Amino acid sequence: MQITRADFEDPRLAAFLQAHLDDMEPTAPPESRHALDLGGLRAEHVRMWVGVDEEGIVGTAALAAMTDDHEELKSMRTEPRVRGRGVASQMLAHAIDDARERGVVRISLETGSMEFFEPARRFYARAGFVPCDPFGAYRPDPNSTFMTLELSPG
Repeated sequence: MQITRADFEDPRLAAFLQAHLDDMEPTAPPESRHALDLGGLRAEHVRMWVGVDEEGIVGTAALAAMTDDHEELKSMRTEPRVRGRGVASQMLAHAIDDARERGVVRISLETGSMEFFEPARRFYARAGFVPCDPFGAYRPDPNSTFMTLELSPG
């Protein structure tokens, strides 16, 4: 797998991200769904990467700056056909390394609290993320779980 910065003109990316939004739709009411759409991911304060293999996009990850040293992990998704092969781990490691190199000291995330998101919560916990209070503009929500990771200097 090759990881590169996202090309927002690539129609495969739009389709991949729409599949992510479609996966999220039945999991919670609209006010509790926080995945960014293509327009949101194009924002100047967001850095996004794609993982690509010989068949196309297999993973995405993004970081959205909240402050100079605190960013939010967004749009982590692995193509179903390659789940369990380490794609998410590689994408997350790439995003963390990028953040650390830029002096970011904390990465936080919001994910669902429902059973559907249990594998994601376990994945993030294995990567060192711990539960935290809502951050940024988030407010307490029974459909959300908030986690954070303190980064040590590179």
